[in-house]
Amino acid sequence: MAKTACDHDVLIVGAGISGIGMAAHLEMMCPGRDYAILEARENLGGTWDLFRYPGIRSDSDMHTLGFVFEPWRHEKSIADGPSILEYLNRIVDERGIRQKISLGTKVVSANWHSDRACWELVVDKGGSRQTITANWLYLGTGYYDYDDPYDAGFDFSAFQGQVVHPQFWPDDLDYTGKNVVVVGSGATAVTLVPSMADKAASVTMLQRTPTWMFSRPAKDALANFLRRILPEETAYKITRWKNVFMQDKSFKTARNKPEKVKQFLHKKIQKALGDHYDPASFTPPYDPWDQRLCLVPDNDLFEAMKRGKAQVVTAHIDSFDATGVKLKDGRHLPADIIVTATGLRLAVAGKITVSQDGTPVDFAQRFYYKGCMFSNLPNLAVVFGYLNASWTLRADINSEYVCKVLNHMDAVGANVAMPYLADDHGLEEEDLFDFSSGYIQRGKHLMPKSATTLPWRLNQDYRVDKKALAEAPIDDGIMRFDHVDQRTQQQLEAAE
Repeated sequence: MAKTACDHDVLIVGAGISGIGMAAHLEMMCPGRDYAILEARENLGGTWDLFRYPGIRSDSDMHTLGFVFEPWRHEKSIADGPSILEYLNRIVDERGIRQKISLGTKVVSANWHSDRACWELVVDKGGSRQTITANWLYLGTGYYDYDDPYDAGFDFSAFQGQVVHPQFWPDDLDYTGKNVVVVGSGATAVTLVPSMADKAASVTMLQRTPTWMFSRPAKDALANFLRRILPEETAYKITRWKNVFMQDKSFKTARNKPEKVKQFLHKKIQKALGDHYDPASFTPPYDPWDQRLCLVPDNDLFEAMKRGKAQVVTAHIDSFDATGVKLKDGRHLPADIIVTATGLRLAVAGKITVSQDGTPVDFAQRFYYKGCMFSNLPNLAVVFGYLNASWTLRADINSEYVCKVLNHMDAVGANVAMPYLADDHGLEEEDLFDFSSGYIQRGKHLMPKSATTLPWRLNQDYRVDKKALAEAPIDDGIMRFDHVDQRTQQQLEAAE
């Protein structure tokens, strides 16, 4: 890379899976490249540090949610939050990344200066504002609002118990012997209900609409067998590709033969629940994978239901009174604690105010380029993981691609790389996320555009993306490389 006058070659925002993955790729592929990670929270881990509710776990297997370069060594492939944090902490320590992380550093704004080929970031650290510059900006900020989850608009003024949102779980919450109602039917609710059932007097998952669920063992028998007979890296690679293939096959089968998949899912749930099976509570009004399927590892939810410790109620809420929830069908659910697992709120670029030469960037007017950059916006990349597979699959290939771009810039003496799209591009737009999930539909107006064809399409097929990024040339006629002579610019500014 042509030497710049910026403070850093690369600034990574976020020390979760995406940010740590990018740092590891820089260490492997761009040795000597100067970088720093800015993390708003006081701990690394992102999602896995934020969420502290009972049972917090992955809803993807760790052989694909884990990084391509770091084998998952635990026996369980559906892992709990602390195990995932341990995995991330081990990586940052073993690879010399921890000292590059600045915790408690919230990025407020980022402005690209074309005349200097620098991103200028305003950060808040301990209540004071500072300015940091970098030639390249990598946003590993996730996809949802850390501070402001979705508010379903419930009126809890009459309720005399405790209301908790999973995103802000109190450390001292004691639900022993209490009646708990979890409002929601997504992955968080499906995790919470069986995890709270052992201590609580009762736990009710109150859903307005059912969600498609599928069960699988928390331990991957093949992975554990292969680790005993093969080198760790080889066993991990085989398991990872097996799971990638199975994820892809399951998704495409659901889209092509939805009735067949419905029958399969129903049979598994009915077998697990026996006499406790109620088809109405497990039959959504949409096809499988129109929304993300909810994982039930080791049938834990169904086992809690059979023990009489948990129940699923499908109904509409009328109101909340002093002692619980009044339903529109006349029933009343007693509750000491109500958990509002009603979903997330999408956020773009971590809610950072992004500008280009002082003009605010409206991401909703930009097209995705190769799943990580944006039309006519230089030296910036993001991660928005797959909806139908593990988040880290996209994080890995995006990090690798950006490192290749950085190395190409170094080879040609460039300090600017921008995917160029003409005003009269004629691209045909497609529905960016063909998913009916509430958080997706609520946030669509914020999201960048996607075309029907690569490279301007945010694809949902990891195997296609991986091949495309590996085979397509970096200098593809779309990415424009340039060199801004910063020394000349600085001399002009000094003369003025």
